Amino acid sequence: MNIEMRGINKSFGTNQVLKDAGFLLKDGEVHALMGENGAGKSTLMKILTGVYTKDAGTIFVDGVEVNYKNPQEAEKAGIVFIYQEINSLFDLTVEENLFMGKEITKGFGICDKKAMREKAQEVMDRLGVSIPIDAVMGDLSVGQQQMVEICKALMVDAKVLIMDEPTAALTQSETEVLFEVMKGLVEKGVSIVYISHRMEEIFELCDRITILRDGSYIGTEYIKDITMDDVVKMMIGREIGERFPQRDVTMGEEVIRVENLSHPRYFKDVNFSVRAGEVLGVSGLMGAGRTEVMHAIFGNMPEATGKIFIDGKEVSIRNPREAIAAGIGFITEDRKTEGLLLEKPISDNIEVANLKKVSTRNILNPKKQIELVKRGIEEFRIKCFGPQHECHNLSGGNQQKVVLAKWIYTEPKILILDEPTRGVDIGAKKEIYSVINDLAAKGVAVILVSSELPEVLGMSDRIMVVHEGHVTGIIDAATADQEKVMTLATGGSL
Repeated sequence: MNIEMRGINKSFGTNQVLKDAGFLLKDGEVHALMGENGAGKSTLMKILTGVYTKDAGTIFVDGVEVNYKNPQEAEKAGIVFIYQEINSLFDLTVEENLFMGKEITKGFGICDKKAMREKAQEVMDRLGVSIPIDAVMGDLSVGQQQMVEICKALMVDAKVLIMDEPTAALTQSETEVLFEVMKGLVEKGVSIVYISHRMEEIFELCDRITILRDGSYIGTEYIKDITMDDVVKMMIGREIGERFPQRDVTMGEEVIRVENLSHPRYFKDVNFSVRAGEVLGVSGLMGAGRTEVMHAIFGNMPEATGKIFIDGKEVSIRNPREAIAAGIGFITEDRKTEGLLLEKPISDNIEVANLKKVSTRNILNPKKQIELVKRGIEEFRIKCFGPQHECHNLSGGNQQKVVLAKWIYTEPKILILDEPTRGVDIGAKKEIYSVINDLAAKGVAVILVSSELPEVLGMSDRIMVVHEGHVTGIIDAATADQEKVMTLATGGSL
């Protein structure tokens, strides 16, 4: 299937998101669509699939002009969009989500449960996914939910597959399985639009790349004719320099120590410490228990046992309020459900954790509110039309910047960052890395949980590796490499 989009314009209120944007997809290719957060990539694809109505421009599919009224119409034509945001009903099972609106029926419209179960299992097996189809979606990890979303798309006989950050929540092994599935689909003539901020994936998978910047079309190139530096320059209009900023931090005293932290379901006898100015990277495969350990430290897992010491004194943390009072900030893995008030504006989200900063004698001070929020928008370069911009209308990367601003302005002693650069473009990643370095320079103890091994290796002083709820090793980043980390992550020893 060939798709051509010409002169596409789209505005939300006074905010023009796309300006004469274009895109050309050829039959049977993997085509990368890249740009900074807020560049208009997802919006352009949502216009293609009928989620949004364009203000101007034309769309041609196999030479015929089309205007899909909704995603269902696009899907019937063979164009399927796997969204960056999880698009499931969390109180239903995996099977029920897979067949939502696509039920297999027999006589009198009754669901053919056996056929549906067999079809679901077939698709799961193709992806190498070992998730029970009767599991409730809300009980799955973010990575598992993402795999179910991918399975959903494969239930349809798609001619074009649009994938928006599909590997953001996946482990390395899951990513490799997905890539094999994608290669198989391309061999069968399926075209894939691949939206990702992970450069390595783009250069491994894609045939061509189209760049958008500030809603405008910048250019299309064959991957074989372009370098990563060329892509970055096209995306942000300037050179970016070293991928991971250099820092020279003198570490101080121990700030936090965890002893024998255990949970009956997720982890056992976890022990580690972090010093002032240190970045402790935390690595491990999906489901290893990394995120659950962090939630326990933050008081989110009441069944957890063990001891936590802050500045040498044992503390009791029974809930997040007590964690915040103890000086802990937590940027969670899932910004959509845990990090943001999506229907609220940027101002409410930044202020909610900083009420003392924007109050005078326990009464909200409008001047302080405006100053704090404007500072956040400027310092974190949040692309928006102002403090009242609702967070659900921001790009994923800009949503993440709001979460960062919210927590960093609380001035924590200890900051836990769980997948802080997921779905974030390379320019914004560099900004986030600089923020992490600045915090470390101020003496903050940073715990960085990430599925991206280059990120863990490039940003950490030490790396703690978790396998099936156990810490299999803590190694110096200076002597670490991907092979050593993966050996520990799969249960091996050095």
